[in-house]
Amino acid sequence: MVLIVGSVAYDTVITAVETRRGVLGGAASYAAIAASYFSPVELVAVVGNDFAERDIEVFRKRGIDLRGLQLDRDRPSFFWKGEYSEDFSSRKTLELGLNAFEHFNPLLPEPLTVSRFVLLGNIGPSIQQGVLGQLKGSAFVLTDTMDFWITHNKEELLRVCKQTNLLVINEKEAELLTFKKNVFLAGVDILQLGCEAVIIKRGEYGSVLFHPQGQFILPAFPVIKVVDPTGAGDSYAGALLGFLASIDKTDFSAIKQAMIYATIVASLTVQDFSCNALTSSNLMDIKGNYNHFMRLILAN
Repeated sequence: MVLIVGSVAYDTVITAVETRRGVLGGAASYAAIAASYFSPVELVAVVGNDFAERDIEVFRKRGIDLRGLQLDRDRPSFFWKGEYSEDFSSRKTLELGLNAFEHFNPLLPEPLTVSRFVLLGNIGPSIQQGVLGQLKGSAFVLTDTMDFWITHNKEELLRVCKQTNLLVINEKEAELLTFKKNVFLAGVDILQLGCEAVIIKRGEYGSVLFHPQGQFILPAFPVIKVVDPTGAGDSYAGALLGFLASIDKTDFSAIKQAMIYATIVASLTVQDFSCNALTSSNLMDIKGNYNHFMRLILAN
């Protein structure tokens, strides 16, 4: 079982080719659907009075437990509007409405306080700490964050890091956190902050694991056509933790194998808008891509 705490939102995404308005988004949405390929998922988030039943059904069809999904009847759902550059190398936020998410106070139903695998999505460090304070027993905690929290709430984030088993961030965030442009220097420095291990995502260049037992460098899965990169990193984190939960292992070898599956699931996400590619794929597709990827990696 994987407990995922984060945001569920409506997005408007603008690319050079197409614009999609009011589509299902939010870090927890992507992470939960991705994790559900490998493990049962408990979702803790908040939605507003505009959240449609059809989008609730997206989660239900994946078997995601929604007992922790709060409904704010007074406000609309979290909203994000963004535009990507023509080559998807950058994006800018055009509009952001916290709405229901502004007052999000995740209260875990009692059965969820003993979750063994926990994903703290891209939410404020104070909220992440509040979740950690409700957990009982020993949990493997994967933490995500973003540049805003690193810049404005760094001390709180560092306290979360000390309770984190695996920090998953991108290259820009690693540089902000350590002031090191070199990803390998940054990764080593992050381990000194108290995290047990860290994965630095490098987009089209793959990802790098820094672990007490060593480092692991993984290339990206080849994608011919990128449609919408939104949620790829969240899908990566969700799939990674879902796989670890499915085998009930968290050692160096297990995390390396989980990274391969996470890379494949993230590559699916970017091939359509919203969570569409995740919901239309199946485990057979993922395993087929896994075998193809392994042949590419191991080819002489």
